[in-house]
Amino acid sequence: MLPRRRRRGSRPSCDPPSRTISIADLVSELKTSSSKWLKERSPDLAKFSWQRGYGSFSIGPRDLDAVIQYIDNQEEHHRTKTFQDEYRIFLWQYGIVSERDRQVVIPAKSLLSFS
Repeated sequence: MLPRRRRRGSRPSCDPPSRTISIADLVSELKTSSSKWLKERSPDLAKFSWQRGYGSFSIGPRDLDAVIQYIDNQEEHHRTKTFQDEYRIFLWQYGIVSERDRQVVIPAKSLLSFS
């Protein structure tokens, strides 16, 4: 794991070469340990829980700095676009959601402002 501050559970990670772990197990481990850590530090977070789903995407080493910069600036760019809108657009742009499904999944106003 990269030793950098992250928000909203976003975290680029590298699986150590000596150990393999499924993505589902990695996400489960991260959610469990971070939930426990938060609850131990604040009584106000006693009812905290993570959402049920998750997204996992591969990137090349060349793109790592751009991903880290994107994550570090999430708070700022989510002032103008919600995470949900941004995620739906990402799914469409990379062919995970078809052109036919695009109108149902992605609000039209989001397409106009995405760069």
